Amino acid sequence: MKRLLLVVVAFMATLATSAQDYSDYYKNLPVEMPVPALAEIPDSSVLLTDFGAVGDGLTLNTEAFTKAIAALSKQGGGHLIVPAGIWLTGPIALKDNIDLHLEQNAIIMATPDRAQHFKGEKTTTLISASKRKNIAITGEGVIDGGGAMWRPVKRSKVSDVEWKEFLSMGGTVTEDGSLWYPYDLRHYDNIADSPKAQERFRTHLIRFTDCERVYVAGVTLQNSPKFHLIPTRCREVIIDGVSVKCPWNAQNGDAIDLSSCRNALVVNCLVDAGDDGICMKAGAGESGVKYGPCENILIENNVVLRAHGGFVIGSEFSGGMRNIVVRNNRFSGTDTGLRFKSGVGRGGVCENLYISDIYMTDIRGEAIVFECGYVNRPAGENVEEQKAAIDAPFAPQFTDIHISNVVCRGARTAIEAEGIEGLRCIWGVTVENSTFFYTNLDKKIENAEITLQNCKFVTYDK
Repeated sequence: MKRLLLVVVAFMATLATSAQDYSDYYKNLPVEMPVPALAEIPDSSVLLTDFGAVGDGLTLNTEAFTKAIAALSKQGGGHLIVPAGIWLTGPIALKDNIDLHLEQNAIIMATPDRAQHFKGEKTTTLISASKRKNIAITGEGVIDGGGAMWRPVKRSKVSDVEWKEFLSMGGTVTEDGSLWYPYDLRHYDNIADSPKAQERFRTHLIRFTDCERVYVAGVTLQNSPKFHLIPTRCREVIIDGVSVKCPWNAQNGDAIDLSSCRNALVVNCLVDAGDDGICMKAGAGESGVKYGPCENILIENNVVLRAHGGFVIGSEFSGGMRNIVVRNNRFSGTDTGLRFKSGVGRGGVCENLYISDIYMTDIRGEAIVFECGYVNRPAGENVEEQKAAIDAPFAPQFTDIHISNVVCRGARTAIEAEGIEGLRCIWGVTVENSTFFYTNLDKKIENAEITLQNCKFVTYDK
């Protein structure tokens, strides 16, 4: 019976990674771009429990995952079937031609024993692949990063009840009471000699680097120590129907970040995150130039709820941004809607972007915002020490950006753009055929060249 079930599940997993046709999304695009190639996964499969795994939420299954992946790799690849259960584990490294397939009610959970997440002297991503081809994560299950064990918490961002819950875990509060660190917890050992040092060991949930043909579909990603899904310097990437969830106040809780990727599609995703929702990056400074741009990216039919921004460029993109289409997306309750952020030392050229048919409600800040003086703000660090001089290289350049058919009901500010005096950072930007209901300010545009055509700005009667 178990073998029959395995065959059926493997067949369904194979369908998920071979039967999809994404060419329809590429019809009527304002720019030409190729349809990403789908990951090619062989029909063979193995069941995680055949390698000694126990899904009781108590047993550490890192070795079972390693053995199962090795067995599949010897066969040339296939589907690793994770059945219903709670599968506690340390880091998982995928190999060529492998699909990690989570059945319904399967939960892969990062072990709270932080010492298990080290590789040498550094912590590593829960699920990773480096320089691999045909990598997939599919199914209806959940991947949980156990982020509360790792993330600092700002007192100003939680209620009294939530603050007491964190204190009940133990931990360390700064002298001024503004910040809680998961350091000196009641039941778990530290992995560094100070709260700030331990904070630097926070890592991501899923990261693929220098991979070709990446496919992530259907799964729920939640509660990462840091970012949730980061394809970095990858080619041919498809992210379809993924849900990303973490507390709205999770420090650095980015949902989906594409960094220096080419030929990528992000569709049908649901994001409720603590930082940026769907974000494009391309490195800072010389290293960003070396790794190259985000290029030929299509983002369509996604919903973003709590997040710092619905669609975001930056903050670092020295490698450049070009040929990006964002259309038919909904943002509800995000801090900002369309957010373009960078700063001197981490910027590059962002060009040939087409953004259309965006529907926003209850935006806390700006519906559209361009920031050229962005400074990263790690918890507990001195921001002033990080500011770069205005005459430093790699200033941001936002140009050839076309925004149309935006409908926003409720934003504090409709459009805000602030360039850098003496530098040309924002020009050739158009916003047309759009309607904004704002509560405080219609527009604030300084040191920027933005053309508004057929735009309506409405607020409450005075």
